[in-house]
Formats: sequence, structure tokens, C-alpha cells
Amino acid sequence: MDWGWITAVTGFALAMAGTPGPNNTMVTASGATHGFWRTLPLMSGMAIGVAAIILAVGAAGASIVSDPHIRAALKWAGCAYLLWLAWRIGRARPARHDIPGRMGAGGRPLTLMQGALFQFVNPKLWIMVAGAFVAFGGTAAQAASFAVPLVFAAVFGTATFASTAAWTLVGVGASRLLATERSLRLFNWTMAALLAVSLIPVLTE
Repeated sequence: MDWGWITAVTGFALAMAGTPGPNNTMVTASGATHGFWRTLPLMSGMAIGVAAIILAVGAAGASIVSDPHIRAALKWAGCAYLLWLAWRIGRARPARHDIPGRMGAGGRPLTLMQGALFQFVNPKLWIMVAGAFVAFGGTAAQAASFAVPLVFAAVFGTATFASTAAWTLVGVGASRLLATERSLRLFNWTMAALLAVSLIPVLTE
């Protein structure tokens, strides 16, 4: 394990974490509805959950992510939960003081714990974990057995936080362009639809 390997893993992590998917769709909608700081616990929970899962998979043996029974259970549990989250995102009421007729916060954003626990049923994450260990796990075989999962966890957790922070800011920026509660609610339903559509590659796998 050297700096070239770490650079390659970091590039892979940023590419996977930065592309549209369940996490980024959720924080974009939350940023538009609740703002950056109220979304920060959700972002942190996602990063912690990603790091914890990668660390656990690496310690227990990366082959578990290729078990067909485990993958099937995760897929269907993840799809059901994601559809519920899409419905919640669509029904979220924007927390904007400057929208005519609105006072105070609208609803509650997802919490740190919810963001972390969601990663256990996040289909994209399990695909990412499997790909990371298959592509880069073997090249670090000479490293200490627990060093590779630690590095993976640190890199992917950091990449997840950076990505979700960027997508949250996209949502915050979008909310400033949408001047009415109706337009913000339409934005939320669009995000909910994108979250549901993101399940198609998983269901056709």
C-alpha cells in the first residue's frame, strides 16, 4: 500500500460518492427544504455509516458482499426503504421564513442516526463496497490485514461527507431560486422521483 494506491482509491471514492444516487438525492432535497446546517447531521451520519460498513466488511471478509442471499436481502430491503424515503421527501414542507404565508420550520430533517442506518440498506453503497475491494483490495495484500479496511473507511467516509456537503449546497442554491412554497414542493417531488428512478439499475441487476 503506497501513495499511488491511496490516490487511486481516493479517485474511485470521489467518483462513486459524487455521482447522483440515494445519498446525494436525499441531501439535495434536505438542503432545499431545511438548509445546510439542519442537514449537517444527516450528512455526518451518512459519512459515518459508510465508513463503519466498509470497516466491518473489510474486517469480516469482503467476500460477504458477493453472497447472493445477502445481496438479495439488502436489495429488497433497500428498495422498500428508499421508496418510503422518496414519499417522505416529496411530502416535506419547506422551512423558509421568506415564503409568503409560511412561518417557522417545516417538518424535521432526517437525523444523524437515520443517515447512518440508511447505509445498511443503500444498494449503491454495497455495489461501491464490492467494487472497491475487488479493484483495490488485492493490490494492498502486503499491508497489515486491518490497515486496508481502515484506509478504505477513512477515504470513503471523507469522500461521502465532501460529496453530500456539495450536493446539499446545490439544494440550498436551488431553494433560493424557487421563490414560492409551491415551487419548492415541486422540487421536492422531483427529487423524490429521481430517488425512485435510481432503483431501476438495482432492480434490473
